[in-house]
Amino acid sequence: MNAPLITCTPNGLYCDAGEFYIDPWRPVPKAVITHGHSDHARRGHGAYLCHTLTRPILEQRLGPHAYQCVEWNEPLHINGVEVSLHPAGHVIGSSQIRVRYKDEIWVVSGDYKTENDGLSGAFEPLRCHTFITESTFGLPVYQWQPQAQLYNSLQAWIRRNQADGFTSVLLAYSLGKAQRVLDAAAATGARIFVHGAVAATNDTLQAAGIRLPDYRRWTTETPKEELKGSVVIAPASVLDSPWLRRFQPCRLGVCSGWMQVRGHARRQNVDAGFALSDHADWNGLLQAVKATGASRVLVTHGFTAAFSRYLQEQGWDAQTLQTEYGEEHESEPAA
Repeated sequence: MNAPLITCTPNGLYCDAGEFYIDPWRPVPKAVITHGHSDHARRGHGAYLCHTLTRPILEQRLGPHAYQCVEWNEPLHINGVEVSLHPAGHVIGSSQIRVRYKDEIWVVSGDYKTENDGLSGAFEPLRCHTFITESTFGLPVYQWQPQAQLYNSLQAWIRRNQADGFTSVLLAYSLGKAQRVLDAAAATGARIFVHGAVAATNDTLQAAGIRLPDYRRWTTETPKEELKGSVVIAPASVLDSPWLRRFQPCRLGVCSGWMQVRGHARRQNVDAGFALSDHADWNGLLQAVKATGASRVLVTHGFTAAFSRYLQEQGWDAQTLQTEYGEEHESEPAA
C-alpha cells in the first residue's frame, strides 16, 4: 500500500512528495494557503502560495513575506507534484487545494460553503480519491435558510430599528461575513458605518479590485446625530466592550451560524441572531463529499466525531484528523 499523499504532522498537513505544507500552524519553509483567516494563514513561513485575491489579505494581516499567487484552475508543479487552487466559496479568495501525484488525487477543502454568496466564488466540486473536509457545522441541526431569505430578515430588522429610532449594530467577522452583511444592509438605503478592522479589510479588498457598497469608517469624530437609524458593522470581538456604548440607543445583532440553535442569541444577551455562516451546513457538507466521488474522507475541525461516524455508516472510509483549525480568531487592528 502506498504511503498517504498528505499526512498530519506536528507542523500541519504535509505533502512529503512535494515538500510543502497546506495551512500549517507552525512556521515551515513552504506553505500553500487556502484563505486569509488567521487559523489557516499564520506568520513565519518561508514562502507562501495562495490565490491572487488572498495575497493582499495576507500582506495586510501578516506583513511582508515571500508570496506567490495563482489564479483558480491554474496548475503548477512543486517537486513533480501537480498543485492547483479551486474556489471554496468560504470568503473572497478562498480556495480548495487539489494535489495530484502519479495517479493519486487528494483535495484539501480548507473552509468552504456550497451556496454561492455572490462575492466569494462559487464552490467547485472536485473529483478525487481522498477528500479532506471541515465539519464546523457537521450536525443535522445546522441547515441554513437560503441567503436571499436571510438577507430579507436582516433588512426587515434594520428597517424596524430605523422606524423605532435605533442604530443597528451587526457583529460579523471582518473578512468574509462583514462584506456579505454590508451587501445586505446596503439594500435598505441606511447610512453604513464600519469598525476600523472591517474598514481595513474592505479597503484592502477594494484596492484589489473587489467592488463593495458604500460605507464610512466610524471614528470618534463621527457626529452622534449621524448614527441614528444607521447600520454599524463590527467584529464580534467588540461584544461586551465599552466600544458598543458609543452607539446607544442601539439594537445588537449577531451574524453567525451558531445562531441556528435557539437560545444562543439570548445567552449572548443580544437583540437578534441571524444564522448567516461562511461554512457549509449539514446538507452542504454531505453534498460536497458526495460530489467528490472520494472513497476516503478525512474530517478536520468541527463536529469531527459525529460527522465521520455518519459517513462511516453511509459506507465511506472516514477518519478524523486532529488539526489546529477552528474559530477564525482574527487579529483585529484598533478601531
